[in-house]
Amino acid sequence: MDSSFAVQMLLNFLMLGAIYAIVAAGFSLYFGVVDVVHFAHGDILALGAYAGLAGSMAAASLGLGDGLIAGIAMVVVGFSVASIIGALIGRYLVLPLKGGSPINVLLITLMTGTAIRELLRIAIPGGANPKPFPMVLPDNLLSVGEVGIRVSSLIILAIGALGIVVTQFILTRTRLGLAIRAVAQDVDTARYMGIDYRRVVIVTFIIGSCLAALAGIMLGLYYRKIVFNMGLMLGVIGFCSAVVGGLGSLWGAVLGGFVFSALQIVATVALPIPSTYKDVFAFGVMICLIAIRPTGLLRERYAERV
Repeated sequence: MDSSFAVQMLLNFLMLGAIYAIVAAGFSLYFGVVDVVHFAHGDILALGAYAGLAGSMAAASLGLGDGLIAGIAMVVVGFSVASIIGALIGRYLVLPLKGGSPINVLLITLMTGTAIRELLRIAIPGGANPKPFPMVLPDNLLSVGEVGIRVSSLIILAIGALGIVVTQFILTRTRLGLAIRAVAQDVDTARYMGIDYRRVVIVTFIIGSCLAALAGIMLGLYYRKIVFNMGLMLGVIGFCSAVVGGLGSLWGAVLGGFVFSALQIVATVALPIPSTYKDVFAFGVMICLIAIRPTGLLRERYAERV
């Protein structure tokens, strides 16, 4: 195998794995804390990406379209819009239905995601068509022997790793994280200890929505384009990865995301099937993993803590 091709496949594996892991981490966070499946999560990813695009366009209109300022504007606007929508969903859609049937929460988040997706398609001019995503990172080629790697790809990968590490730090090393883990462990006991359950739920949705926006922006930077329905498949992949890794486990979600990415790469490179069937193969193997270990790969290990 050509070394440059091998490096490119490795980079694809790491990049897609990081994106899937971040999306899956959001699903695990919602389920571990609030005990709900938030099916609008993927569409908030797309919303965050489009909001990030709007932020970079606003910076460009002020003559700051390239470099660090545009990147900061992209992240700030993308995170802000996604977190506001996430907080509204948590406060006005999920919390009022928390005592009812779980199917109600599932349906209302599914419908909310559909509404967000269709709003992006209708409200944005030419919304049904892919939109070019600006490259605000250094994009020069780094040569390592005969292999060339774009610096932007390494930066995107580092941003994804930083997002996962920061999330883990918040959950395990801060008072907010302690409150979140207390609610995840036992809601009633957490309330007796004076923890504001409503505030914890809203903050959880804000963190999960920021993770979704981060994944959307990473995807846009890597592929240089975004489309209104990009969150549909990513949401399914993220949820599948979270289930395989173990719903409620952050590191289980990370593991599940990289497992799905590895299966796609194996199907593309090693199997005698067309690359268009890579998702079919990956989902097929994931179904088998769920059948073999229904509680997830890391569920039992982390069940007491998360």
